[in-house]
Amino acid sequence: MITGFLSFSALAAEAPGKIEARNETFSASHPDQYQSWKATAEQSERVDALAADPRLVILWAGYPFAKDYNKPRGHAFAMTDIRETLRTGAPKTAEDGPLPMACWSCKSPDVARVIAEQGEANYFHGKWARGGPEIVNDLGCADCHNTASADFAAGKPMLTLSRPYADRAMQTIGKSFDKAGRFEQQSMVCGQCHVEYYFEGKDKAVKFPWDKGTTVDDMEAYYDNIAFSDWTNPLSKTPLLKAQHPEYETWSAGMHGKNNVTCIDCHMPKVQNAEGKIYTEHKIGNPLDNFEHTCKNCHTQDKASLEAVVAKHKHDINEIKLKVEDQLVHAHFEAKAAWDAGATEAEMKPILTHIRHAQWRWDFAIASHGIHMHAPDVALRILGTALDQAAQARTQLIRLLATKGVTHEIALPDISTKEKAQLAMGMDMPKLNAEKQEFLKTVVPQWDEQAKKAGLLSH
Repeated sequence: MITGFLSFSALAAEAPGKIEARNETFSASHPDQYQSWKATAEQSERVDALAADPRLVILWAGYPFAKDYNKPRGHAFAMTDIRETLRTGAPKTAEDGPLPMACWSCKSPDVARVIAEQGEANYFHGKWARGGPEIVNDLGCADCHNTASADFAAGKPMLTLSRPYADRAMQTIGKSFDKAGRFEQQSMVCGQCHVEYYFEGKDKAVKFPWDKGTTVDDMEAYYDNIAFSDWTNPLSKTPLLKAQHPEYETWSAGMHGKNNVTCIDCHMPKVQNAEGKIYTEHKIGNPLDNFEHTCKNCHTQDKASLEAVVAKHKHDINEIKLKVEDQLVHAHFEAKAAWDAGATEAEMKPILTHIRHAQWRWDFAIASHGIHMHAPDVALRILGTALDQAAQARTQLIRLLATKGVTHEIALPDISTKEKAQLAMGMDMPKLNAEKQEFLKTVVPQWDEQAKKAGLLSH
């Protein structure tokens, strides 16, 4: 048996703690909400984003996202997807890498439970695998509600910020959850996870980069000021930033946010059950799929007309997105050619800054799921500035290469498919996939068995 995973407090072996993370516990007291939450399992399609767009392998080269990146699925797959992605590796013990504990933070109500029991410092300490037998329940009730409260038990599920770091971040931008109205609280709760964040300090604790504000420009300035980077691209040697999923920030800057239309209005509307009782739909998904209860409350267009508008926004954003990607792919290879030709750090510094800023802005726009609905104007502006930054980088690279005697166009390898792009980056994908399958076959079942014995997992 592989050992070393039970490194959290033994307290959980006796009782789950005040926060109840087992979602099925509430199936009887909140049946409509629970059953609609379970329906997120219907959002099961896996879409390989790298296969759809192999350029991403080059842009994220040297970072785990170049190994594996699927588009998001329903909340019911939160645990499955983080365990199965190649990004989390194939650890054999609790101390194995590559990722930190913080990578569980948006995946399970067990995170709220462990933080409440042991504090943030104890939760964040160590590698991702350490949480395997503890972080086991799918994203659910205790992520957004105080399941320890008498109100919840009485059928009044009060909202809460279950992540202390999110509460601190909201206060940084002048928003106190306790003083906020219910509608504002609804979006703040979603904003615990649907945000940009990074890992700081020795233990890689989650922090939102909002000290200067929540726009792409504000966060770029913040990251530059502390000289933070998530990784360095091995081609261009650019210290890069990986945007997460800044829906809260882009929603806030868009027309819906400015008009106080909350996440709940569009993604979790009030609906009626068979007995005529009104409840909040927990099958979080595309608002257009529930048009009569969502979009129609505000929009006068019919569904087909609104779908056409959204499709046009999506097309326009994707068009400029691909142009930015093409420029950045060339810039990374041209930067490598400049280094190979003898460019100095002083010569490359302004160029790498342009590449860094271009890729940050591109990534911020595309990582924000649904930005074509939340804030299409914001997306186009961000991508426009990304294109400008990438063009400046390439212009300066052409001039620099010429001074080094390189006047021909820098050829690109064949990156027409995900597999070819990964091969061009020297990635041994058969080995990574084999290691992952062994991990899923041997380690994960041990995690689940330990969680069941500890009373943390009901099934």
